[in-house]
Amino acid sequence: MELDRYSPKEQQRIADLMRLLPRGRRNVLEIGARDGYFSVLLLEHFQQVTALDLETPRIDHPGITPVRGDATSLQFGDGSFDVVLCSEVLEHIPEPGLGRAAAELQRVARCEVVVGVPYRQDLRVGRTRCAHCGRRNPPWGHVNRFDRRRLRRLFDRCRVVEESLVGSGVERTNFLSDWLMNLAGDPYGVYEQQEPCIHCGFPLVRPAPPKSWRRLAAKAGARLVQLQSRLARPRPIWLHAVLAKRDCPAG
Repeated sequence: MELDRYSPKEQQRIADLMRLLPRGRRNVLEIGARDGYFSVLLLEHFQQVTALDLETPRIDHPGITPVRGDATSLQFGDGSFDVVLCSEVLEHIPEPGLGRAAAELQRVARCEVVVGVPYRQDLRVGRTRCAHCGRRNPPWGHVNRFDRRRLRRLFDRCRVVEESLVGSGVERTNFLSDWLMNLAGDPYGVYEQQEPCIHCGFPLVRPAPPKSWRRLAAKAGARLVQLQSRLARPRPIWLHAVLAKRDCPAG
C-alpha cells in the first residue's frame, strides 16, 4: 500500500482516478494532498485546486491553493467545491471520525465526491509492533477495511455514478500465521511506512532480528503466508467510486 508513485500498480491507480474525474467542473478540493503530486495533475481538468492535508502542503504552483485542515471538520461552507476528491485517506480515520469525514465530504461537495480506498484489505498482513508502547499496529496505519457496501453506507447522501476495482494482489494471511507473528514480535512488518504508531504517535522502528524460539515462530508464520499466497485467488487492491449528490446539476 505504500505510495511508490512510479511503480506500475501505483501508476494504474492514478490513471484510473484521472479517468473517473468528472468533466465540466470548475474547482476541486483534494483531501490528503501530501506533496501535491496529484494536485498538479488535477489542473488538467479543473481551473482551481484546493490541496488540503493535516499540515499545510508545501506546494507553490499557479492554480493550487494549499490549506491545512482535517477531513472530519472542514472549514468550508456547504457546496463550496464542485468536486471533492478523497483517495488513500479514509482507511486511516478511526470511528467515529470516519462517519464525520464522510458527512463533511458530502456537505462541502456541490456535485460529486470521488473516493479511493483499499479493497477488502487483510489488515493482519504486515502488522508492526511499536518499540515505545509495545502495541501492535495495522499496516500503513490502516484502521478500516472497505468493500462496496460499506462505502455506499458511508456516503448515503449520494448516488453511485461509477465504481471501479483496480489492481490485483494475493496479500492475505490466516489466524495461525498472525498468532505466530505476534509471538515473534512482528519482525517482518511494514516498518518503512511513514505513518507513526496509531496508539502513541511515536515513529515505528524495525526491531532486531528475533532469536531462539521467536525466530522459529516468525519463520513458520512467514512460510504459512507464502503457502497461502500460492493458493489464494488474486483480488483487486483498490476500490474507486464516483458518488454524485442527488441534486447534482449536469456537467
